[in-house]
Amino acid sequence: MRVVIQRVKSSQVTVNGEIVGKIGRGLNLLVGIADNDTDAEIDWMVRKCLELRLFPEEEGDGRWQKSVQEIGGELLVVSQFTLYGDCRKGRRPSFDRSAAPKVAQELYNNFVAKLRLSGLRVETGQFGAMMQVSIENDGPVTMLLESEAT
Repeated sequence: MRVVIQRVKSSQVTVNGEIVGKIGRGLNLLVGIADNDTDAEIDWMVRKCLELRLFPEEEGDGRWQKSVQEIGGELLVVSQFTLYGDCRKGRRPSFDRSAAPKVAQELYNNFVAKLRLSGLRVETGQFGAMMQVSIENDGPVTMLLESEAT
């Protein structure tokens, strides 16, 4: 599983000209599911996304001391199978490592459901749709998290 985490001031996702998900301060999560991912990867990734200290104290030295949970931030979760695009050979990416759509959607929905258990506001894109994602990066701060099946 791969998640690109972006600290944002705001973010929204649009499908066919309609906003389907929109957040204020928090994290934009672009989520790729691999063909060998299980609930173990989902659980690990949920914990990391909620607990990573990516936000500074309101007053202080600017060091990142707080998690999205601690600031009461919001989450926008967008499925993105292209995170498993392999561009090492040729000129066209291979998506062989991406999970099949049915499996990926089930794991993605599980990821979103577990994030919602945190009590934070969680918005999503539309799985499998062509989406336009608008991100007002804060920092910018962008992290790549990977969790491989063990």
